[in-house]
Amino acid sequence: MSEDTRRVQRPIGVLIVDDQSLIRAGFSALLEAEEDIQVLGLASTGKQALAMARATKPDIVLMDIRMPDGDGIAATAVITADPDLEATRVIMLTTFELDEYILESIRAGASGFLVKDTEPAHLIEAVRVVAGGDSLLSPSVTRRLLAQVATTTAQRELPAATRLNELTAREREVLQQIGTGKSNAEIAAELFITPLTAKTHVSRIIGKLGVRDRTSLVVLAYESGLITPGDG
Repeated sequence: MSEDTRRVQRPIGVLIVDDQSLIRAGFSALLEAEEDIQVLGLASTGKQALAMARATKPDIVLMDIRMPDGDGIAATAVITADPDLEATRVIMLTTFELDEYILESIRAGASGFLVKDTEPAHLIEAVRVVAGGDSLLSPSVTRRLLAQVATTTAQRELPAATRLNELTAREREVLQQIGTGKSNAEIAAELFITPLTAKTHVSRIIGKLGVRDRTSLVVLAYESGLITPGDG
């Protein structure tokens, strides 16, 4: 992509939601320094987050999990269910990577997680990755998530296996790779296809299964029994 092309593209709009003013200010300063990212607003509560998301329609919401006046998980669920915010993706902010609310957050529609003391470069890259349609689940977060899914799925009477009937054999292979937390590039290498083909498969799977993004596919892969803890 040429420099001229980059200049005419719309910046990635970000809403930062955290009850700590230092976190809000620090993240805002880091992101505003990037030419392709624009901070659209700062919020300190779940209620403020909802109002500002509806007003600014950000591409990315950096959402603290625990806040007064409406927690981040509840706010995320409302945002991801709002048709007017269909293009908005939520990245949860956690104090510890293995947060007890990871599974609950993903069920609410979160596309990934960031530890609050993450390196500046990782924060910037995370915003770009999720805005580009990928998920943000580190291997350790994925393992934790899948362990939780396995425990809760064992208690469910109606597994999601029948939802996979519409997928082709190749799409099921791609879904298995997604379930282990692999990126499009890693899936391409594993299945001997191009990254663009991998991305196309992922988009088709999301459409067929009627989920919001590839993070939801990780949960579905385990809930359906397509993969089990230890696969990958």
